[in-house]
Amino acid sequence: MTGPLRTVVTLRAGALPRSVHERASQAWVARRLASILGWEFGGEYQPGRHLHRPAYFVPDETLTATQAARLGIDGEAGLFGGVVPHAFVASKVITHPLPAAGSAAPEGWRHRLAAELSGAVLSGFSVFDPDEIQAAGERLLDEGHRVRLKEPQARGGNGQHLVADRADLRAVVAGLDPALVRRDGIVLEQHLEDATTCSVGEIRVGGWRLAYLGTQRQSLDRAGQEVYAGSSLRVVQGGFDALEAVASGPLEREALRSARRYDAAVAAAYPGFFASRRNYDVVAGHDARGHWRCGVLEQSWRLGGASPAEVVALAALGRDATTAALDVACHESHDPGHAAPPGAEVHFHDAAAAEGPLLKYACVEDVRGPAA
Repeated sequence: MTGPLRTVVTLRAGALPRSVHERASQAWVARRLASILGWEFGGEYQPGRHLHRPAYFVPDETLTATQAARLGIDGEAGLFGGVVPHAFVASKVITHPLPAAGSAAPEGWRHRLAAELSGAVLSGFSVFDPDEIQAAGERLLDEGHRVRLKEPQARGGNGQHLVADRADLRAVVAGLDPALVRRDGIVLEQHLEDATTCSVGEIRVGGWRLAYLGTQRQSLDRAGQEVYAGSSLRVVQGGFDALEAVASGPLEREALRSARRYDAAVAAAYPGFFASRRNYDVVAGHDARGHWRCGVLEQSWRLGGASPAEVVALAALGRDATTAALDVACHESHDPGHAAPPGAEVHFHDAAAAEGPLLKYACVEDVRGPAA
């Protein structure tokens, strides 16, 4: 079921440096995929180096169509991740509309996408003109929302600022780099209280197609900041439609509906887009007026925090394809006393790490089967 033999290689595609634990997780996922699929692991990709078999790429970022063409990637079978026609399509900015029809936007911007995403995302704006940020934020504040400003390229909850009034907003805006705003944009989005973040995703690799639905966990790092601590996922064979049978309660059903709408809207707006790994973070909680809201926060068409759990699920299903569903989890711990449980697959452990998690692992928590 794995198709032609490949050499799995990691690829550093992004301009930003990656931490030690991120690079370790990327290499672990690539090596584990090679083992599961009966392929070979070739380490980090080196341009010009001859490979005995066609390369299968595990990049650290979503690729642009230009990057993919240079690497010979012409479809989702060539990578664990995604390819977009313009770099901004892979960032948070596509989730929200511009402040006005005539606002600055990058080449390739699809104005109709915002209308298609209405009801599947929270209230917000994407802004590329530094002079428009204050007014856009005030519009959200005047609607009764606390506002979260988000840097589009940041990961794991970093690069965000929560503001409650116009003075807070003005102070945050003053600290932004205008050149970066013009290049990458800035996202302003309503803040929810008592929020739960769900993960909805799908992977397609080596002839397998798996989908999952679950929730994320947060914890405090060693500096006392709230950070991503892992995800608990229910995994089934098939695509997003297969999750309808396992979604439990209104939160999971609404999260799945929002993610499917988002995925379909982007595919329609950008026909050149393709991805073998699709993950959508969907938040649910109460707005400032006490109304329950649910919407997609962002998309991830690249290696992500949940990828080790996805790979663990793929390995388990490869051993027994009759399994109906799996509960898997990935954990990131900043506690020096935290030890991985028996049977867990550790993809990073450094008790002396100066920053970031000290321990990262994934495991199967429950197996349900056989499939009907």
